[in-house]
Amino acid sequence: MAAPSGPVAASTDVERAMFDFVDAYDRAYETAALEHGLSVAQACVLGRLTRQIGMRELADELSCDASNITQIISRLEARDLVHRRPHPGDGRSRQIVRTPDGAALYAAFEESFEFARSATANLSAREQDQLATLLRKALNGTREPNS
Repeated sequence: MAAPSGPVAASTDVERAMFDFVDAYDRAYETAALEHGLSVAQACVLGRLTRQIGMRELADELSCDASNITQIISRLEARDLVHRRPHPGDGRSRQIVRTPDGAALYAAFEESFEFARSATANLSAREQDQLATLLRKALNGTREPNS
């Protein structure tokens, strides 16, 4: 199913601008992922692997089903980008870590994903600070508990 091409309801100028920004961000993220042979989901997972993490915890962080994470991890593991290790405290479960190849590929992905850097380059330092403050303020009212 494709993402909507615009807000789902009549929108204000700020809603339209937010949608346009998020849409452009998503398209740039997908383009950068594809340039590195990754799906968007694989790039997201590699980005979350900044530490050793369990499959359930990873699924919870990404708000998706554990079976989806299992499939993504299997594909990344087949490319030697991640590795499953026994959990030190629970031999029945596994934790996921990036391999050196996975870390190198994700670093290259991050370097090529320039959307946010190039978009904010159009703003002065003061405007960037204001935008960051306003975005945090807007998000503060929409966050679920524990997020």
